[in-house]
Amino acid sequence: MGLPVKAFPFTVVSHVLAIVALILVLVWAVHFRGGLAWEAVNKNLIFNIHPVLMLLGLIIIGGEAIISYKSLPLRKEVKKVIHLVLHGVALALGIVGIWAAFKNHNESGIPNLYSLHSWIGIGVIALYGVQWVYGLVTFFYPGGSADLRRASLPWHVVVGISVYILAVGNSALGFLEKLTFLESGGVDKYGSEAFLVNFTAIITIVFGASVLLSVASHHSVQEHDADAYTAI
Repeated sequence: MGLPVKAFPFTVVSHVLAIVALILVLVWAVHFRGGLAWEAVNKNLIFNIHPVLMLLGLIIIGGEAIISYKSLPLRKEVKKVIHLVLHGVALALGIVGIWAAFKNHNESGIPNLYSLHSWIGIGVIALYGVQWVYGLVTFFYPGGSADLRRASLPWHVVVGISVYILAVGNSALGFLEKLTFLESGGVDKYGSEAFLVNFTAIITIVFGASVLLSVASHHSVQEHDADAYTAI
């Protein structure tokens, strides 16, 4: 079941938007915000790691991981490995990105976890981690029973998509929160930086939507029921 349209156009659009979103957030972090650094006198350079890694990890690579399982013309066992690895990379980048935000706050004397964005972010990374670990032990290694995998698969899909939607929505909150702080500090509300941040947020949302449309549409790669619930 799925949308009665071909997934290929949505998949191509997703890849293009991913590149555009990454370029835009790098332009923002490097050109407008001064660059990225793990150790710096200017603590804002530490924070700049946060939006770059969160967008690259949970949003872009996470989205590509979702698309890869349905779109790649490979054996299911290979697609499962790619799906698992991409999500693992996304999770690792997300953890480092959140760590960068905490590091910036701690070294700048800024309180942690005071905003809705930060609360949702902790929830997203926790759910992402649980989802990844459960997928690893149930569908990959050591692999649950056939009945467990069959019962878990719909929930794995629904929870995974839900967490991804939360991540995309929370990224928009993050862009809004940071831009609001910058504008209160003197950044022109109608200037090029404000325009860039808002446009990056819009591209991110459209990318997320294209990922969902891609996986909900008809793929030329057909699944085989015979190995639908086999562990590797």
